[in-house]
Amino acid sequence: MIKTRLATLLCALALLQGCAAAVVVGTTGAVTAANDRRTIGAQIDDNNIEIKSTLAIKGKPQLAEFTNITVISLNGIVLLVGQVPNEEMRQAAEAAMKDINGIRQIHNQVRIGSNITLSTQTHDTWLTSKVKTRLLADKHVSGNNIKVVTENGEVFLLGLVSQQEADLAVDIARNINGVERVIKVFEYL
Repeated sequence: MIKTRLATLLCALALLQGCAAAVVVGTTGAVTAANDRRTIGAQIDDNNIEIKSTLAIKGKPQLAEFTNITVISLNGIVLLVGQVPNEEMRQAAEAAMKDINGIRQIHNQVRIGSNITLSTQTHDTWLTSKVKTRLLADKHVSGNNIKVVTENGEVFLLGLVSQQEADLAVDIARNINGVERVIKVFEYL
């Protein structure tokens, strides 16, 4: 009897932990959305642009098989990063998105070359976290409003920012060891 009650209590606690984690994740997402300078509608539109663009690119057999392309959208401004074997595929990736509503501008930063390795991807993730952490720690930059994407040592900065915030963000990213190049994809307030 005691063992049954103990097992029931442990199961209940395990389930409640899952609920607590869901609340934390949900709250974090809501706080991030609330602090974003984009409207909620623009955030949803950007998510839809990313999904539709990725599906359009993956819907082309050669692009799906021979390329590594990531689509990032912020306020209708799209950044394409990754690797393709030739210029024709680079252009085909951009062309695949031509009929997607809501895209205002495309920054095609896809590089011609071999797909990056897992160790390079891991290093890029580490660089992104270092840049983002420094942006969040700086009291003169609204780090919550700057998206950081790193691809093969190149750091791309996106967001709705003032010119001063952009300049400070670039300076912060540029001075992190391992960052090879910083590319601005900002929209200015």
